[in-house]
Amino acid sequence: MINFIYQLPVGAQLLLALLVPFVGSMLIGPRLIAILRAMKAGQPIREASKGVLAPEHSAKVGTPTMGGLMIIGLIMFTSILFLDMGDPKLQCCLLVMAVTAILGFLDDWAKITKKSTDGVSGWFKIALQAVASLGCAGYLWYLDPTIAHVLIPFYGTVDLGMFFIPFAMLVIIGASNAVNLTDGLDGLASGCMVVSCLAFLSLCLTFGEVALANYLLCIAAACLGFLWFNAHPAKVFMGDTGSLSLGGALGTVAVCTHTELLLVVIGGVFVAEATSVMIQVGWFKVSRKLYGEGRRFFRMAPIHHHFEKCGWSETQVCVRFWIIAFFLAVLGLILAPAAFV
Repeated sequence: MINFIYQLPVGAQLLLALLVPFVGSMLIGPRLIAILRAMKAGQPIREASKGVLAPEHSAKVGTPTMGGLMIIGLIMFTSILFLDMGDPKLQCCLLVMAVTAILGFLDDWAKITKKSTDGVSGWFKIALQAVASLGCAGYLWYLDPTIAHVLIPFYGTVDLGMFFIPFAMLVIIGASNAVNLTDGLDGLASGCMVVSCLAFLSLCLTFGEVALANYLLCIAAACLGFLWFNAHPAKVFMGDTGSLSLGGALGTVAVCTHTELLLVVIGGVFVAEATSVMIQVGWFKVSRKLYGEGRRFFRMAPIHHHFEKCGWSETQVCVRFWIIAFFLAVLGLILAPAAFV
């Protein structure tokens, strides 16, 4: 096995997990952007959003997408070479990441070739995410039934038994799509992912999950390197290739560490983004039945666009959401010990 380096001291492992993806991003980023530009792999903008979003969003048409290829590629490369691939939890995280990255790539590629925002069908996305998440949840439960113990702050643990499998599926699918919905402004999703991963890294080190801690640092480092090119004004977008897979990986880590409920707090920005879309769609349908016309609850959804419509600049939205993400990450770490009462 090549990945003998995982036998090094934890500090050395973490150092490699930090340096390889970040330095790799710095080296690969400019070349990948040039390749994507040559391929004309530009970002389309939904017709319904034209004239509704701030004018600077129209200028983003043609900005290369599928930058998630670099993020996921570096994470996979580092994990296979340097991390403990014998760890079943790491195996599941990488499997979900790989499947959702392929799904995201198919979606991005369909949008690019069609020059449209319509990629693969929503049902196909959910079906593929469900297969990957159910397979991993079943595998983990088969290896160790105690994986079904969910930590609840101020209460303790609850054993979900076989209900853990559909519950884990919902967590992973929800996290995957929540991060995908967050990826709408320059640097927003990647910045929030860095904060959430570092918080979960701290939890994993506390739980003795060294392989997962290294994996989370790989993700954070790769996202930091990507953020160098994705900060406003973005030179490249991660696309569904990156957002679906990063969200799926984060959800799988939460499942592997019994911290599904803490994910709601630590990943609160992602939760708010997804919830805002559900509220907007739900209220539009209900109001159409009540009043004969659909009405909006937010000025625009996901909620980051609502604040843009309120007059915040794109940079203000991103930085303020990063601040909220940091606050929620610290809050999650404070609540974590309360789950062991």
